[in-house]
Amino acid sequence: MKRLMLCALIGASGVAIAAPPFSERPEFLQGSLQSTWYDGVTNDLLTAGLGASGLQNPAPPAFDDALNPTPAELRRLAIYNNYRALVNTVPGGGYGSFFGPGVDSDGDGLIAGYEYLAYMTVPGSDIPVTVMAQVPDNFDPRRPCLVTAPSSGSRGIYGAIGTAGEWGLKKGCAVVYTDKGTGTGAHNLATNMAQRIDGTLTPADEPVQFRADLSGQERADFNADWPDRFAWKHAHSGANPEADWGRHVLQSIEFGFYVLNERYGRALSNGETLATIRPRNTLVIASSVSNGGGASVRAAELDDRGLIDGIAVSEPNLNPVVDRSFTIRQGDGPVISDHSRSLLDYTTALAVYQGCANQAPGIRDQAPLNTLFNPPGVGENICQSLAAKGLVTGVTVEEQATDALKILNEDFSIQPEQNLLAPVHFGLSVAQGIVVTYANAYGRAGVEDRLCGISLASTDAFGAVTPLSPTSEAALFATSNGIPPTGGVNLVNDVAVGQPTLLAASVSASSGLADHGLDSLLCLRALATGQDPVTGDPLTGEQALWSDRIAAGISAVRASGDLQRKPAVFVTGRADAILPINHTSRPYVGLNRRVEGKHSGLRYYEILNAHHLDVLNGFPGIAEHYVPLHHYYFQALDLLWEHLTKKRPLPPSQVVRTVPSGSLATPLAEANLSVIRAEPAPEDQIVFTGNQLRIPE
Repeated sequence: MKRLMLCALIGASGVAIAAPPFSERPEFLQGSLQSTWYDGVTNDLLTAGLGASGLQNPAPPAFDDALNPTPAELRRLAIYNNYRALVNTVPGGGYGSFFGPGVDSDGDGLIAGYEYLAYMTVPGSDIPVTVMAQVPDNFDPRRPCLVTAPSSGSRGIYGAIGTAGEWGLKKGCAVVYTDKGTGTGAHNLATNMAQRIDGTLTPADEPVQFRADLSGQERADFNADWPDRFAWKHAHSGANPEADWGRHVLQSIEFGFYVLNERYGRALSNGETLATIRPRNTLVIASSVSNGGGASVRAAELDDRGLIDGIAVSEPNLNPVVDRSFTIRQGDGPVISDHSRSLLDYTTALAVYQGCANQAPGIRDQAPLNTLFNPPGVGENICQSLAAKGLVTGVTVEEQATDALKILNEDFSIQPEQNLLAPVHFGLSVAQGIVVTYANAYGRAGVEDRLCGISLASTDAFGAVTPLSPTSEAALFATSNGIPPTGGVNLVNDVAVGQPTLLAASVSASSGLADHGLDSLLCLRALATGQDPVTGDPLTGEQALWSDRIAAGISAVRASGDLQRKPAVFVTGRADAILPINHTSRPYVGLNRRVEGKHSGLRYYEILNAHHLDVLNGFPGIAEHYVPLHHYYFQALDLLWEHLTKKRPLPPSQVVRTVPSGSLATPLAEANLSVIRAEPAPEDQIVFTGNQLRIPE
């Protein structure tokens, strides 16, 4: 059917500017568009029919046939896992009282409506990016609103369902999602199995989320040398997807307008459709958390067509352009000028030093779950290996660990508030998985390159490579977070002593110790910095070439700080142990003030006793000491909504002083969760003055 293109808009200069034809199928869409209506009783948009109680149930929904799950079963499990990965559903932690599908909604929180799913690409790349729009049945085309929900982390298309998705759907807004070119996208190189858009597996030559760019012979040769390995979309697509995250979000907005006009546009007598839902009559909020939040910020920076009205994000992953003309200072602490390090820089440092730092006095025995996630022996070995290489000082393990912790807190300006949480993240291989994925992505490496001798595979109880079980592979779409180790696929050290071994259990050739594959982690550190971390010498040969490629990839993801005067709200936890705030949110706020000056519309709320992964608040030892950042993310969205719809001023930037419950037996109450204040006390205000971002203690 033909579509009627909108008339051109007239720009401020008087020159006609072609407007996007929001009633025409966007050219960036690839293949067919899937559309499904959910009745809000047996199935729905937000909870896949599970409801608030089903999402809280610790027993995940099962498949009728574990080897052949249906698309509906995969969707249900994906929504269950993605929701629970970002939101603490343990009783007493705020779920069901401050947030959750059942809060401020009828019944168990099921939401009826249409879900649209498709692939898209960005110019210059043929790697499929998944895009989805959810339109609740109570969407009002007379007062249209749209919220972006790019996935958190490297998750698949449902990766922001419990964050921006829940808030937007409850408001009656359409919500547009994208996996940002990440997602599971797992390619089993041994069997050639890959995932369709609905998560089901196929070895056939048909549209899939990702297959490695290898010929049949190249794949056979690789399998002969490295059997049972996987290629992963974020790591091995060769596309550096982060460089295009902003474009992915802008395209998802265009996709949202298209499906809304398909549904609500005015039908004309000649069979054409007039787009009636357009940016100028639709409230558009760019949102999400972590990587998704960073993607929405980048979209706002690139938005030269007025698609976005405001931004509300939580703990955004941003690599701000380095600007040393301003500094950061918390209270009377040190002045920080070495801010804005790249994600790969500070995360390789965490991967190298944190395992040793876990043994420091005050951390070893006090950090929650440290001994559970970091068995005795490995940390000591890491300290010994670092000391032998001259990377830490001290004779005893405690002295070496203290120096490792000092390096992270002082040399890398990583907040001491994160010290008690970092051991859990190290034990879960968070930093290790990030550096492997992002080094490959920034360098546009293929799976065959095996940067620093690390590959991806399932491993057995002894750490040896083994085929992934068929049932685990069948469920990967619903169980993977997009960055191994995940879904049964682990990081493998191919250059370990003896044989390829699980990285965490591997023995390094240089030390002969089981030191968590420190040789490979130091190699990744070298690629991130361009110099040998032991000798300090510049890299040469192939290493130098990879380092240059990675540096170019990092340059391509730097954020400009220019939000084009749009109103914006950031909330970030001071104890963030994944995205250190002196290199992400804080310097972005300073950069934005340098770029936009008095015209800046950005407000920054730093939440005390809050961190990156609320799901950890469900664990004993953590629950008593932290509050849900998720609660403040929803507050930020509410504040922006009130600002955009009722012209209420956004509260000034401020530190929010919360009061953890102190006991698992004490549920969180309003007294624990201080509000973001319209008029914060002077001693709580965050200000930019004298080319310094001042943060209250």
